[in-house]
Amino acid sequence: MNKRKATTLKEIAKKLDISISTASRALNNHPDISDATKEKVQQLAEKLHYSPNLFAQGFRTQRSHILGVIVPNIAHYFTSTILKGILEEAETKGYKVIVSESNNNENKQSEMLRTMSQFGVDGILLALSRKTTSVDSILNTLDTVPLVLFDKVSHKIPCTQVVVDEEIAAFNAVEHLINTGKKRIAIIKETENSFNSEKRFAGYLRALKEHHIEVDKKIILSTEDVSLYKGRMMTNILLSLKERPDAIFAITDTAAIGAIKALHKYNIKIPEEIAVVGFSNSIHATIIQPSLTTVDQPGEKIGKTAVTYLIKEIESNKNEITTKTVTVKTHLIVRDSSFKV
Repeated sequence: MNKRKATTLKEIAKKLDISISTASRALNNHPDISDATKEKVQQLAEKLHYSPNLFAQGFRTQRSHILGVIVPNIAHYFTSTILKGILEEAETKGYKVIVSESNNNENKQSEMLRTMSQFGVDGILLALSRKTTSVDSILNTLDTVPLVLFDKVSHKIPCTQVVVDEEIAAFNAVEHLINTGKKRIAIIKETENSFNSEKRFAGYLRALKEHHIEVDKKIILSTEDVSLYKGRMMTNILLSLKERPDAIFAITDTAAIGAIKALHKYNIKIPEEIAVVGFSNSIHATIIQPSLTTVDQPGEKIGKTAVTYLIKEIESNKNEITTKTVTVKTHLIVRDSSFKV
């Protein structure tokens, strides 16, 4: 029975009667190695299907050129756009990427942080699990590996954080509704342990305050899972009120689409009777009827920005933890679920 056997750099060097270090430098296109030697080494490596062991290289050079990425949910559309930006930017800068998901589980998040560190990644990009209550494992990781937070972040963690202008974006969305004549604007948001939700809620409140609209707690609805199902359920609650809202601002597109489906069920005209605005500009925003007015989050730009700052920290060789907040701008896309001003 044939056994698998990986070709080693030592074997290539022996066959060509050169040192291992010469073979290694030839494969890495080192300027001190002649073109003739480089060609011989590269041809033999290709013939023998030689593949360098990145982890072994990392052990020798103290640099693996691998980035670890941990996200709550890989299947989420917005997350996929961020990952696209991460992968593209990492590749242009000569880095490989390992991606894992926490499934919004704090224990799994901690486990993946340990695993990434054990793999010898040069740095980690992390979007926090929604249920993160303790940041100890993240702080411990920060002591040994450069780490940048993106999208789902926390002020409790002293590192570079890449976010969108959540509060300004929500303010603009709600102000848009006010400018179309809406006065009783409901919000569907997450429960209070979400950084993103609280920022968007703050923007909602500021818009009402600046336009002298009284806050009504009956139309401020919170749920742990801001999903399509919960969007429908929350909208049903709003429709049961004696004084219904004339607009709904949902902090996710999925909840906003759920709201539209609930309004359709009761034959409520959108946006004439009740307007709807979402957040993220998901792929479904233009499929639903009427098409959804929403805040466009530039996912790819967020991903590329996060990689840029992480690699800058990795390659600074200062072993210093950088603490800053990098804000990526959003813009409101007005579609048929609200009036155009």
